[in-house]
Amino acid sequence: MRTRQTLIEIFSSFLQFEGDRFKSWHRDPRLQRHMERCCQASTVKLATDEVQGERYWALHWHQQWSSQFQAGSQPKSQNQSQSTSLSQTIARDHLLAYLQETCYWAAYKVSARFSSTQYGLYDCFQLAIAQFEKVLTGFDAQQGFDLKNYAGATFRSFIRDHLRQRREVDICTDWSLLRKVSQKRLHLALQNQGLSDREIASYILAWQAYKLVYVPAQETGSRQLAAPDLSTWEAISAQYNRERHCLSAPANTLIAKQAETWMVAAAKAVRSYLYPSAVSMNATRPGQDAGEFIDSFTDDDQVSPLGELMAEEAYSLRQQQYTQLGDILAATVAQLEPDAQKLIALYYGDTLTQKAIADQLGIKQYAISRQLTRIKKTLLLALAQWSEKTLHIPPASDLLNHSGLNHSGLNHSGLNHSGAALEAWLTNYYGSKI
Repeated sequence: MRTRQTLIEIFSSFLQFEGDRFKSWHRDPRLQRHMERCCQASTVKLATDEVQGERYWALHWHQQWSSQFQAGSQPKSQNQSQSTSLSQTIARDHLLAYLQETCYWAAYKVSARFSSTQYGLYDCFQLAIAQFEKVLTGFDAQQGFDLKNYAGATFRSFIRDHLRQRREVDICTDWSLLRKVSQKRLHLALQNQGLSDREIASYILAWQAYKLVYVPAQETGSRQLAAPDLSTWEAISAQYNRERHCLSAPANTLIAKQAETWMVAAAKAVRSYLYPSAVSMNATRPGQDAGEFIDSFTDDDQVSPLGELMAEEAYSLRQQQYTQLGDILAATVAQLEPDAQKLIALYYGDTLTQKAIADQLGIKQYAISRQLTRIKKTLLLALAQWSEKTLHIPPASDLLNHSGLNHSGLNHSGLNHSGAALEAWLTNYYGSKI
């Protein structure tokens, strides 16, 4: 794939595929004009530097996009609100263009590992880019990490999780899927289908009766579970009828045929919820005979000189924090035991799977998983200590809670927020050594 060279191209062009391969970069004229005007009007030296400018503009557009979520903002007039909305939209579109390449390589690496899946490079790219706004929401520039590295790690995580779940769902019958799905996910799936709270409560009670009555002989081999017979459906409906008095609203008696119909509809709702139909950016906009989603980009007003100076200061501070944090984490890695350093280099530098590492080192895969977890906890602790000292974020704050850190030490529950940023740093750190 041809790498984009200029700042204008990086923040205004989008990938085009031919089948499952890269074809070309398509420039959006409005984004291109807007980016050209911003670069020409900017008084910030970094804004036109081809090396440093990329990170500067990424942070600038992310800050502009995230301003809509900042608490305590003053009420605005209608004109101010419209101007802010346009500003946030154009910032989002520039970031969408910026992360195209990152998303492509994330899809390329993951699709290569899942060679047996029916999903190709293009499919994986679409899966990841659909989660684009979740990447923007999860990224915290105050931690000093790079947006591109964070997005790459997050995109790969989205694709891997989807492919693993889809592989499981694809080989499951409806009856197996209903036994595996959680009540929370079933509730969301039924809600997504437009069912009322009363209907959802009845469906979930019937599903609970189904799980209680229809238990496979061998739980571990239940992926190809066959449909229940008539006597089983009668037992399921009888169980439902015994428990229906617990519902908040009166419910009619359930017969066997209706119980089966409900469970078939529930399984269909779960599949639809887990894997909704993807909509291409080149699809026609709803309610219009012409025009595509990609044509909805809008122009924006210019940033004030004072705003640019403040942005330059913020950028410089984040650059210092990013360098400092990188030094802290690199020093922590250097202090690990030689075996731990070798393991993390194989995983992030050579991008080997845990199974491949286990085979190479002659140990069990679960041992590799546990060692990697311990290493990450050590690095997250260093990150937490640096955050408390430099950013004045106490251990009890959201940052450390999201990282799985609390007053009592490390908790295995979370590599969510700082953990994703750490994954990005490790990938970039060892990738640069190749």
